[in-house]
Amino acid sequence: MKIKSEQFKQVAIEELKTRHTRAHLDVLGLIIKQIRDASMGTFPDPTAAIDLGRAIRADSVERLPELLEEFEKNATANGAVVHWARDASEANQIILDLALERKVKRITKGKSMVTEEAGLNEVLVQNGLEVFETDLGEFIIQLLERPPFHIQGPAANIPVQEICDLFLEKGIMTEPTLEPVELGHAARVFLRDKFHHVEMGITGVNFAVAETGTILNVENEGNIRLTKSSPPIQVSVMSLEKVVPTMQETMHMLRLLCRNCTGQKIGSYVSMDNSPNTGDEIDGPRELHIVILDNGRSTFYRDPQAREILRCIRCGACMLECPVYGKIGGYPYGWAYSGPMGQVLNPLMIGREKTQDLYRACTLCGVCKAACPAGIDHPKMFLRYRAHDVEGDPRDNATRRPWQEAAFMEMFTWATKRRWRWDLGIRAVRPFINRRVEQGFIRGMKGPLEGWFESRDFPAMAKKTFHDRMRDK
Repeated sequence: MKIKSEQFKQVAIEELKTRHTRAHLDVLGLIIKQIRDASMGTFPDPTAAIDLGRAIRADSVERLPELLEEFEKNATANGAVVHWARDASEANQIILDLALERKVKRITKGKSMVTEEAGLNEVLVQNGLEVFETDLGEFIIQLLERPPFHIQGPAANIPVQEICDLFLEKGIMTEPTLEPVELGHAARVFLRDKFHHVEMGITGVNFAVAETGTILNVENEGNIRLTKSSPPIQVSVMSLEKVVPTMQETMHMLRLLCRNCTGQKIGSYVSMDNSPNTGDEIDGPRELHIVILDNGRSTFYRDPQAREILRCIRCGACMLECPVYGKIGGYPYGWAYSGPMGQVLNPLMIGREKTQDLYRACTLCGVCKAACPAGIDHPKMFLRYRAHDVEGDPRDNATRRPWQEAAFMEMFTWATKRRWRWDLGIRAVRPFINRRVEQGFIRGMKGPLEGWFESRDFPAMAKKTFHDRMRDK
């Protein structure tokens, strides 16, 4: 996947003009929040359940190196082959080599954010392999060649008419229809044929259990289960933070994941894999390969504050709660991860020079922190990134902010410390600002304030302050 995070502002402005997206986000956010709140209410003590989940994730991340070693030991004893990949390129090469060595031609994939992160599909297709996403949303965006709109609903914003036209163009169906069930059926028939001829299945991993060497997937469509049971070779790709100490703790995290994802007590399908087919089973792969991807995580793991993002369980709760994501959707973030989760993770993964606009596009309202069942303090990380940008901290590869911005903030701070300075400054800038008023709102500002007024509607400044007007009366 080509990373386009540096285009955040431009894409966000375009998405704000898309009425369908805005209307969809308004409705979806409200519905999902109500369903999630009702589902969390089914716990005997919801607050205690969240506190326990946060404690489990904090402990898992703190003990990550030892848990990964324990997981590898037990998974290998079960018959799986564990591969370690330092970066996306290495992970892609491991999987490509497996496919080429076994003369694989057709591959089906379950929905996986980590393979989106690695850009796996592009590598496999470039080497002559047929790769089919089998999650309906991922299948649609694969055909459209777009990034996911939302972590749980990759194509949730695509109009039905556009999907119909796409399926007709790609030969997935022959008769037009705007009935969602019929569109889903057409995709199902098309993909079911692929399952019959698949030679390798690739999935992600929701949780990896250290004490048993088990990998776990949860879904609602059943395509991951087919992808894991049909072909002779199964490859499960996981980022290293997916490991959890025990099965009991994993079950609690599963309950929190499902409730915060879709508002369900549990997903329609939960698959647990311990080993490949032992020979006396009716289905299942003869080879089970588990690829554990680092891709920069071990670097920022050394920072006690930055490693907090590794608690994330990819539930998406923070996204639809976020007032920024709720207006622009997932495309402006320009990569696999969007919303507050992406605003924290992307700068660590792909660098500050491409992601400054992401963590600056935050109101610091804190709803992401409140919604997170893993206990991530997103606003604290945003403030840290911003502070390091101001300082130009070389340890964080931070890009120093423009000197004009720093000078303006110094002047602003100086002015706010004395009443007379503030009043004098307001009187001085009022005529300058009001020269840039269009239809009652301030437009076309230049200099340090340019970005602030680009996406905010501020009325013209009154000719007199409130105190002046009261004094006149």
